Amino acid sequence: MKPESAAPSTRLSLWREASDTHVRSRFAGYYYLLAWGLLWFTSSAPWDNLWAWGGGSLLLLVFFALRSRHRPSAQLDSTQLQRWLDLHWLAILLQSMTWGLMLATLQLHPEIAASHLLTMLSAVVFATALAFTFPMRMGRCTLAILLTYLPSTAVKFHLGIGDIGESVALVVYLGYLGLFLYRWNREYRIGLERELRLLLHGEQLDRLSRTDALTELGNRYQFNALLPAWLANARRQNGQLTLVLLDIDHFKKVNDQYGHRTGDLGLQAFAERMRQVFRRDSDILLRLGGEEFAVLMPDTPLEQAIPLAEGFRASLAAQPLQVQAQVQQLPLTCSLGIGHFLPLCDDSAETFYKRVDDALYRAKARGRNRLELA
Repeated sequence: MKPESAAPSTRLSLWREASDTHVRSRFAGYYYLLAWGLLWFTSSAPWDNLWAWGGGSLLLLVFFALRSRHRPSAQLDSTQLQRWLDLHWLAILLQSMTWGLMLATLQLHPEIAASHLLTMLSAVVFATALAFTFPMRMGRCTLAILLTYLPSTAVKFHLGIGDIGESVALVVYLGYLGLFLYRWNREYRIGLERELRLLLHGEQLDRLSRTDALTELGNRYQFNALLPAWLANARRQNGQLTLVLLDIDHFKKVNDQYGHRTGDLGLQAFAERMRQVFRRDSDILLRLGGEEFAVLMPDTPLEQAIPLAEGFRASLAAQPLQVQAQVQQLPLTCSLGIGHFLPLCDDSAETFYKRVDDALYRAKARGRNRLELA
């Protein structure tokens, strides 16, 4: 069970992370452009050095287009989702590095006349935004923060801009930001794990609600949901749909003679025999209740279904079921009704089911251990 559940869980985790990463980065381009515009028009000479301001704006527009157009698809598998995340994080890291270098350039060229305070605030604010927005990958987010934070800070130390208190505050804040990133990453992972557990638990409950506990076949609830859906599909696409109803003959005598424990084992063995005969991927095996079973056969003509159903009946009559109880062999027979969906005759799932059920009762009335055509 674990290998089967691990793959869907991994894909679901990657899909949630990819979706969160995309949603949280959609508006990043606006904020980068807004901050760059603020630095531009608060500089003492905004119409000088247009090559720097215009070139920076163009770069930010390119990143904005790349990140906004790079969207994950719900149809991607785990490998494709991981590739999507790698590419999107590459764009985030490149933009972080570009932003950090742009701020460092403003520091290196005093003739651009940008505000030193706004430059350092831009580095601090965007580093904080990265930690808060993308805590899902701690290592990559840390690298993005450093690429944003360090270039302008390094230039500030190199040129001796500002006082010692400002420098100490910048270093202390970087450590503080690292601690909060660790906390936010942990909270994100815990929240994601809880969400996955709830989803998987819901899927398990849904599967249990549609599965017969004794035979592990589909139950009546699933039959009532599937029959109208497949009938509508056959009507819409002018397709084939065959229904086989099976009822174990004189099953009450089995319970009376051998006990209910043996009867339960007999039902399990009967279901296993059904799996051996109706083993195509499209065959849907169900226990409708008690000793009544059904096989729903989409895209199957009647001419193909009848030999399978008759072969099952003959095999059951010739070979007793093997059960591990008071008796090793349990001789059983069954009666069958089989019918093919007829659009002009079956105006609803109830009509179709009743027509096949009537055939089953004819088989029982005519001596049992036989197949009747609806």
